[in-house]
Amino acid sequence: MLLNLFRNGFDLGNLIIYFFSMAFVVFCTLPVHEYAHALVATKLGDQTPRLQGRLTLNPMAHISPLGALMILLVGFGYAKPVGVNPRNFKNPKKGMALVAIAGPISNLLMGFIAEFFAILCLKFSVNANDSFLLAAVYMFFNYAAVVNLQLAVFNFLPIPPLDGSRILQLLIPSKYYYKFLQYERYIILVVFALLFMGVLTVPLSYITNLIYSLFQKLFYLILF
Repeated sequence: MLLNLFRNGFDLGNLIIYFFSMAFVVFCTLPVHEYAHALVATKLGDQTPRLQGRLTLNPMAHISPLGALMILLVGFGYAKPVGVNPRNFKNPKKGMALVAIAGPISNLLMGFIAEFFAILCLKFSVNANDSFLLAAVYMFFNYAAVVNLQLAVFNFLPIPPLDGSRILQLLIPSKYYYKFLQYERYIILVVFALLFMGVLTVPLSYITNLIYSLFQKLFYLILF
């Protein structure tokens, strides 16, 4: 998203708000995403996340510098994966899928909440003669909403080590799934390259915008 801001013309005010919003995403949103993984794994009987210190909202336990940088630059990124031992689940495949889906769902929920506050700011800004402060707060929450939705969509991709790959194992035989995992390092490098070139951002942004539009229409119906 930072690259898009520069492509669309440099605006210092927007840039400052964007950085504050991305700091919020990195230090508040990513920990919630990883905490959701850890919490579901623990509830399903695996204490690995708790023993590794990942059952926490402390951002220092979860942040990946490269993943955070990607969020800043392109709006898609990641945190340090939560370690999980599927053998501790009654149904390992189902357990891993439930743990995986918890992260993106937390992003959808946070995007939903952030966009609610953004639209709420719009409602009050109309009544307050479009005050600068409310406009800035609107942009802050709007950026946060979009990035949360982008993270949800990105993590649903069936590509290791993203969360969608854990869901994929429910759909294909184990021997093919584990063979697929052998190429994880190369696959994710290709994904990163496609993101920076803008090839992958187009379809991901399209899906993100669909969800974003649905949220906006819902809140406009409720608040206006």
